[in-house]
Amino acid sequence: MTAYLILHGWQNHRPADHWQHWLADRLTELGHQVTYPQLPDPDDPSLEVWLTELSRHLAAGPDVVVAHSASAVLWLHAVARGMPGAGDVERVLLVAPPAASVLAGYPEVAEFLAPPLDFTLPGPTLLVAGDDDPYCPGGAQAAYGDPLGIPTRLLPGAAHLDLDAGYGSWPSVLEWCLDPEAEFRVR
Repeated sequence: MTAYLILHGWQNHRPADHWQHWLADRLTELGHQVTYPQLPDPDDPSLEVWLTELSRHLAAGPDVVVAHSASAVLWLHAVARGMPGAGDVERVLLVAPPAASVLAGYPEVAEFLAPPLDFTLPGPTLLVAGDDDPYCPGGAQAAYGDPLGIPTRLLPGAAHLDLDAGYGSWPSVLEWCLDPEAEFRVR
């Protein structure tokens, strides 16, 4: 049994049709331990409050972290600060992190701007993003993958990998959760 921690992004109230909810349900059905918390105030989040919540969930010892959008940047803050437990995670999937220019344009999430990317991620990390993500106009590879030296998979036409882009069920994310060598595909 593997323990998974799934973290949502800004304005996400964990809708049942979202791929993260779908993933949590599939992993649970397969007998894995899944934590998919509703983070506080998702419409007007506080970085410090979300970091406190993340710390609490890391204390439970997840094996795998799957973070979407603002929570992908949340993970970078946690690692940059040396949050206890972050280094114990076996692997991490960062999905569609928003660019600094986008975060800065919204007062509700401006404090989520990524920290300086001059640190080393503690374990295997994979970045997956749409090659046309409107929330990362310069591209996720340039913004995060290259500076952090992490493998990046760009999915053609996948936008922000959210419900608006058609990501309800997403079989390849489940495949990756079960096998880190699995390849990502569009829907």
